Amino acid sequence: MRAVLKAQINKTDRNDARGIAQMIRVGLYRPVHVKTLRSQKLRMLLTHRKLLQSKAIAIENDLRGTLRNFGLKVGLVGTVKFEGRIKELTENLPDLAVLVEPLLIVRRVLREQLAILHRRLLAIVRDDEVCRRLMTVPGVGPVVALTYRASVDVPSRFKNSKAVGAVFGLTPSRHQSGESDRPGAISRCGDEMMRVMLYEAAQILLVRSTKWSWLKAWAMKIARHRGMKKAIVALARRLAVIMHRIWVDGTEFRWAREETAAA
Repeated sequence: MRAVLKAQINKTDRNDARGIAQMIRVGLYRPVHVKTLRSQKLRMLLTHRKLLQSKAIAIENDLRGTLRNFGLKVGLVGTVKFEGRIKELTENLPDLAVLVEPLLIVRRVLREQLAILHRRLLAIVRDDEVCRRLMTVPGVGPVVALTYRASVDVPSRFKNSKAVGAVFGLTPSRHQSGESDRPGAISRCGDEMMRVMLYEAAQILLVRSTKWSWLKAWAMKIARHRGMKKAIVALARRLAVIMHRIWVDGTEFRWAREETAAA
């Protein structure tokens, strides 16, 4: 809209209103879906949980980096034992212990509140029939399922399931001009949080999941020919399509191709 209005010779409020009306009249703007109040609340829960998690991880990384300057390596330690490990390293260094204590207190509070939000998330997923069916897909856990539930909101707003991948920016961009036709990387448009969740789910399915399925076999075939990164992106896009189909049909994930064909 800004580019169109700048083409006008005379910049006035009347001309701007006339230009906006003209752009809408010719159909250059499409209706925007306003999410339901429930989906907005779920999104708020997910956003706040992610914020607390990122801040806690940032504090932990900062402690690791600053202590490394003094030759103190935290090493591989879990979330529960992290604070104890820091206190163990600074036990004989009271000047350092005084400096790290405020960060440990803030981290402790962040982790406690994060646990509260995570339990709330699990309770919502447990009582949501759609989320439980989405979690039958390999690699999809409670966080991914609830993020998908809040992002899609109303599945009927998509003409078909394949359109979901494009909305989340998981389809390749394209530049065509005359005889030139070059496919590019994925568009990365749309909901970034959902795109990241789908990518992580695809990565878990390919790398960590031990149970075999037709979906993993399909992705592994792409990985052999195109590489692991492209396979993960392709699998993330297909996960979005499959989850939408499961939601619309009221079914669960079918692990074998025979079950899919029979259905």
